[in-house]
Amino acid sequence: MSRLGKKAVQVPAGVKVNIAGQNISVEGPKGSLSFEFRPEVEVTHDEGGKVITVHVSDELVSKSRVNRAYWGTTRSLIDNMVVGVTKGYEKKLNIVGVGWTGNVSGNTLSLKVGFANIIEMPIPTGVTVTAEKQLVTVSGADKQAVGHFAASVRAKRKPEPYNGKGIKYLDEVITRKQGKAFGN
Repeated sequence: MSRLGKKAVQVPAGVKVNIAGQNISVEGPKGSLSFEFRPEVEVTHDEGGKVITVHVSDELVSKSRVNRAYWGTTRSLIDNMVVGVTKGYEKKLNIVGVGWTGNVSGNTLSLKVGFANIIEMPIPTGVTVTAEKQLVTVSGADKQAVGHFAASVRAKRKPEPYNGKGIKYLDEVITRKQGKAFGN
């Protein structure tokens, strides 16, 4: 049995849930998200108790371990949707380097990170990006979109361990290396 799948997802006040066939949509103050779940999984919404429950029949669980994985994954994705439309998700990136900056103009993020050309990245829909000199903040309701865009920004200039230059998450710790030692 899935330990995570057994837990019910609490629906806070001000969040609307709609289940139509294999599609669930969640709407809240930060936006609306939808997700199409697998046919092996059954999702129900109790409006009185304000909970969403995810079920898989016992015969499907005993047939394959994959069905148990679908059960837990579906529950986690629905929980992430509910948290996203109420609180939202945020990733902060720090640009470390002399003269290296980030700038948002319109719907593009421009990065000056030590290359000859400025790197321009289009900002996807549903994600908001703010940049103040060397601090870039990526936020939005969709956890996957926020994480993916933050990871793609970091991939443009990964932090290197010798000088510590690069784009890193704000809470990320880069282990520094000593470098070559010249001796007599």
